[in-house]
Amino acid sequence: MLTAIFSDIHANRQAFEACLAAARAKAVERIVLLGDFVGYGADPQWVVDKVRELVSQGAIALLGNHDHAVSHHDVRMNLAAQVAIEWTRGELNAAQRRFLDQLPLEHRAGEALFVHADASAPRSWNYVLDASDAAASMQATNAHVTFCGHVHQPAVHAMSSAGKLTTFAPVTDVSITLLQGRQWLIVAGSVGQPRDGITAASYLLFDDARGEVTFCRAPYDVATASAAIRARGLPPWLADRLLQGR
Repeated sequence: MLTAIFSDIHANRQAFEACLAAARAKAVERIVLLGDFVGYGADPQWVVDKVRELVSQGAIALLGNHDHAVSHHDVRMNLAAQVAIEWTRGELNAAQRRFLDQLPLEHRAGEALFVHADASAPRSWNYVLDASDAAASMQATNAHVTFCGHVHQPAVHAMSSAGKLTTFAPVTDVSITLLQGRQWLIVAGSVGQPRDGITAASYLLFDDARGEVTFCRAPYDVATASAAIRARGLPPWLADRLLQGR
């Protein structure tokens, strides 16, 4: 089955539409959404409604830390995230907030585990930033491959049966064979706010029959997404970072 995996959409309608169109052009059979549908961007209502629609059609959607923060006012975030999430709370209606709050933290499908952040403690929202983080996540599960987001920068971690860990940056549109005898942790890039210096939206294709994953990019109208943030009265640095891929 060919699965499209999207993470960290962050209320960026233009980026999400571009990724969905690109994935559908590749005839994907399943959609998995790794969370953080809101925060930072200008269109939280549209994105949440689109995710709800996809879920009604069979997609899997998971809880991200920004989604969790919408209904939990005790959650404190960095300045940019806090400003955006407080604005987002006023934009979403009760049904949209309830949908986000009821999302699961993880999903297991065969040999694959899907989670927003680190698999060892999903609700702690730990970042997988280095080899030790990746090892902790993989050691917490027997899944052959774990897919996570949260970091906004694509990465691949592989651990041998002897515990040796290898980390590398993926190449866009080059398939990676998920060899048996190793555990894999695939860190998806961000749909709505890439932070690897590339402005194009990032998503994954996972072919479980072939045992392959491919990192993909979808160019989108970054200028319109950035202008929409300014038009909503959100801090201008949230708009600027889209133009820089940071």
